[in-house]
Amino acid sequence: MTWGRAAGRSTQEHHTPGRGMLGWRSGPGVAIVVLAAVALAFLALPIVALLLRALQSGALGSALAGRAVLDALALSLSSTAVALVLIVIFGIPLAFVLARATFRGKAVAEALVDLPIVMPPSVAGLALLFAFGRNGLAGPTLEVFGITLPFTTPAVIVAQVFVAAPFFIRAARAGFRTVEAEVEEAARIDGAAEMVVLRRITLPLAAPALGAGVVLAWSRALGEFGATILFAGNLEGRTQTLPLLVYSQFQDSLEAALAASTILVLAAFGVLIAVRLLRWPSGAGWPN
Repeated sequence: MTWGRAAGRSTQEHHTPGRGMLGWRSGPGVAIVVLAAVALAFLALPIVALLLRALQSGALGSALAGRAVLDALALSLSSTAVALVLIVIFGIPLAFVLARATFRGKAVAEALVDLPIVMPPSVAGLALLFAFGRNGLAGPTLEVFGITLPFTTPAVIVAQVFVAAPFFIRAARAGFRTVEAEVEEAARIDGAAEMVVLRRITLPLAAPALGAGVVLAWSRALGEFGATILFAGNLEGRTQTLPLLVYSQFQDSLEAALAASTILVLAAFGVLIAVRLLRWPSGAGWPN
């Protein structure tokens, strides 16, 4: 079909190979390379120091044998997975509306989406309590249906969704804005319904931005601390994620906190590397 070929051409245009192995037609210059190396070393040094200290102390092996660390790791991975599914399901429609629609109050809506990014985590936790707590705005309504959120495992997911969703929505909104309207219009002229256009044209072309948003949102959710501890508490086996475990163990034992921190870093690093090796079925890659 015409719109299928047009989508293929547009996808190829968006994924044309770069400027060679090094990314430049000519050298970037010694000064830029040196500054880039310094910046990379600055970011890598704390991680390397943490891993080396954990290996030298032998705390990592003993932590893996402890139930608290394994429970916190399982809760972190499972809660962030659920949070990410919710963020994608509700974030894509919101990002699409913000990218394509013009309506009164759009600036306010975009500001509300961005606000959790700049809001201090402790303030986010208090806001969630006042919204979904027993005496909050939505608390009495939730209790009618037998739902009590604060200091429960679902509260962990709610906190993660609140702080991480803006990262996905911002990336998805930018991705939808880069899709050329002519390609979508060609599909409509050929008789494709709006949902078909969205599924076969818009989403595949915006896939790199959506992938970047997924990575950013998951990373933010995994490291969430402030909103979680205020809204969900720090209950071992129920609401204690890895960041909360690090905080708890740091007060008692530096070695135990070191081991939990190392596991958190390794889990995050492993997932970030893995998603960069994945490919969407349409052939659009995750961000490199």
